[in-house]
Amino acid sequence: MKLLDTLHRWTGGLIGLVLALLGLSGTILLHKGLWIGVPGAGDAQRQDLATVAAATEKLMALPGDPQGIIYATPRLGLHQLRFGEDAGLYANQSGEVALRWGSQWERPELWLFDFHHHLFAGDSGEWVIGIAGLCGLFFVVSGIILWWRTRRTFQLRLWPKRMSRPAIVMHHRDLGIVVAPLLLLSIVTGTMMIFRPFALGVVAPFGPVAETAKALDLPKYKGGPLADRPDFAAMLAEARRRYPAAEFRILSLPRKPGDPISLRMRQQAEWLPNGRTTIWFDAATGKVLGAHDALAMPPGAQAFNKAYPLHSAKVGGLALQILMTMSGLSLTLLGSLALWSFWFRRPKPAKRPVKKTLLAST
Repeated sequence: MKLLDTLHRWTGGLIGLVLALLGLSGTILLHKGLWIGVPGAGDAQRQDLATVAAATEKLMALPGDPQGIIYATPRLGLHQLRFGEDAGLYANQSGEVALRWGSQWERPELWLFDFHHHLFAGDSGEWVIGIAGLCGLFFVVSGIILWWRTRRTFQLRLWPKRMSRPAIVMHHRDLGIVVAPLLLLSIVTGTMMIFRPFALGVVAPFGPVAETAKALDLPKYKGGPLADRPDFAAMLAEARRRYPAAEFRILSLPRKPGDPISLRMRQQAEWLPNGRTTIWFDAATGKVLGAHDALAMPPGAQAFNKAYPLHSAKVGGLALQILMTMSGLSLTLLGSLALWSFWFRRPKPAKRPVKKTLLAST
């Protein structure tokens, strides 16, 4: 038990700051729709084919080589157009530009998202976050085990009684046991999105791992070069014909010659806010190359697709938003105070008594 206690303290001391910042940034992003501050952000979502097609044709004809559109949602009534070098714009659902930016640093929701998902370091940052997630998982499980010894002294406080190390440790221990289920949900679902082997282990009870892994690797299609004026309206019409009740979510142009145009949709039974139902179109002719129905995926893959909506509280309404907000703020508080108590409030080593040597007089 002493070894577990030592590992728990060192885990908190070394990884506490990363977990605290991830908790804080995630909590802010949960409520992005409330503070984004762009005209039209609160507009009701419109998904009728005529409106979406007209806005798509208008926006994709803008100068600057648009790379794709993220369509408006019930929480954010704006389309987001993406360009190269982190440039982009928001437009209302009629296709009128509401706000432009030349870099993600001009929009707090963009750089916060980049920090929360990549630590501003791309794939390397994802690895750091994934390792922090695994450490956080150990931190929660070991904390539950260590709390059991002191359960009789339990006192729930939102803030330590005083900023001394014993008070912080007691607060950390007792608050941690209360929010442990929420922290497990946040950490497990977040780590699932980064480390595929970990995710496959979590969803293994839902079906064979090999079947799930194969289903998560979407097919790749090849077509001709991108046409000068792709018929986006015809593509959207074909997509609506195939999936009449599905939302249009993300339209993406090819990243390199031969890649198709892809359109992601969300069927009503899908939890994932941007859906996994996808149609691929030949970039030269606009003909359908293939389609993927997310609801036909095996149970393990569908369970995996629920990780992000749970992590970001995109399902469950206000109740889950409140719970995940509590999880994020608790992680921020526990991580930062663990760091403080470990590095700045460590007990001073006891001084050994100095033996005085008596010199015999001659």
